[in-house]
Amino acid sequence: MVMLKGDERLDYLLAENLRIIQSPSVFAFSLDAVLLARFAYVPIQKGNIVDLCSGNGVIPLFLSARTKGKITGVEIQERLYDMAVRSIHYNNLQDRLQMIHGDIKEIPKQLGHGKFDVVTCNPPYFPTPSKDGMNPNEHLAIARHEILCTLDDAVKASSQLVRQGGKAAFVHRPGRLMDIITAMRKYRLEPKRIQFVYPKQGKEANTLLIEAIKDGSPDLKILPPLFVYNEEGEYTQEIRTILYGE
Repeated sequence: MVMLKGDERLDYLLAENLRIIQSPSVFAFSLDAVLLARFAYVPIQKGNIVDLCSGNGVIPLFLSARTKGKITGVEIQERLYDMAVRSIHYNNLQDRLQMIHGDIKEIPKQLGHGKFDVVTCNPPYFPTPSKDGMNPNEHLAIARHEILCTLDDAVKASSQLVRQGGKAAFVHRPGRLMDIITAMRKYRLEPKRIQFVYPKQGKEANTLLIEAIKDGSPDLKILPPLFVYNEEGEYTQEIRTILYGE
């Protein structure tokens, strides 16, 4: 059994055969989180993984189906952190997954520098707008805008947490590509893999997946494009497989 609060619901993560607590007024994950969890390298048998800006714990839950390693999620909003903890317990994953309620800027001091093999992060995408342009819902505003952490904060924390030779993977908007690469190199993360995600053929990319290696040598690979919808407006086979399994 799981205790749901307010307008929360228990949704399926179909390909992983897991359940997750979501709330339309607080937080519900998007395709971006699914894509990052599938894109990021993770060791299969063992290892230490940390996910920053975890929201309701969706990426740690997705990753738990791909690795037997230990996964730590970090979320600054207490309400989302609480949802993540309850989802982890509902799926009986508390032996491998844990959540920390905290600020990613302070987490390296708490967890230690260079302790993780992999860092994943789905940070807020947009600079903080004027008060008029901000979502009146505080939870959604913090998740979407750089109110409590900036892209630079996220990249810096990732670099501090990951070991030399370890990997850090982000999902973001293509318009921030140069900002991401600049920040990564500033903090000794060398971009190694990039994949652009397109709504459909003939449209501009609207999502960027990027993975870097701590102190890696320059050698960037651009992966084949990923298309979300086909000409009929239905998910492509690749996206269907990611969402629903083989």
